Amino acid sequence: MIWSEIAVAVLLVAGLIVWFALVNARRLDRLHRKVVASRLALDSQLLRRASSAQDLASSGVLDPVSSVLLAESARTVLLEAADGDSELAVAVPDLSELVAAHRTVTAHGGASRIGVLQALDAGLGAQRELHESELTAVITELLESPEESAQLYTAPEAAALLDNLSGAWYRVQLARRFHNESVLQAQRVRAKGWVRLFRLAGYAPMPHTVEFDDTWPAGLKQPRANVAATTSSVSAEPGTSSTRSVS
Repeated sequence: MIWSEIAVAVLLVAGLIVWFALVNARRLDRLHRKVVASRLALDSQLLRRASSAQDLASSGVLDPVSSVLLAESARTVLLEAADGDSELAVAVPDLSELVAAHRTVTAHGGASRIGVLQALDAGLGAQRELHESELTAVITELLESPEESAQLYTAPEAAALLDNLSGAWYRVQLARRFHNESVLQAQRVRAKGWVRLFRLAGYAPMPHTVEFDDTWPAGLKQPRANVAATTSSVSAEPGTSSTRSVS
């Protein structure tokens, strides 16, 4: 084999390696964007759940102690969203429109603003995950008994608010599952030797799953069949209903 043939063979091999690296780098980039997009979707649903809990707390259908505990927990979650939209847009430019749309959609419940470290590296962040779990615990204690919770459902305004909370909670569970599946898929690809060898992930941080307690409360009815297709906005009217305390 003459030198020219060897050179051509080397160039072909090098070209194939470069092509392979580019294809997989693009695939990894798409996975990272999928993680960020699913993280934004999860944040939207978490804010809807907190807003629904806040609506329930301020509706007057609960006793004062339960209302205060629920309102404080929901308010803490809503305030946890950090101001990081600009950082996320710079880090992932193609998602800037999604970030802007996300801010607009969730503005009614408190603007959802997250940094790229939260979106791609640290999930929700330990503090936010703790507060989400605490909100779950407060609602679970409030609705721990199906029999006592049934009394709340007898009041139309309370039933509407609980249905709204139920739909938001269901979407949280779906969004978290989808996000964690996206994260695990990205982690599997990044664990491959050739990805590390060619540094195809660049400086993007390793994504992590979002872990918090989203166990369904025993006294909260499952959402209706059309919960995945529609989201209703419920505003409570003054009224009186049966109440119970959160101890």
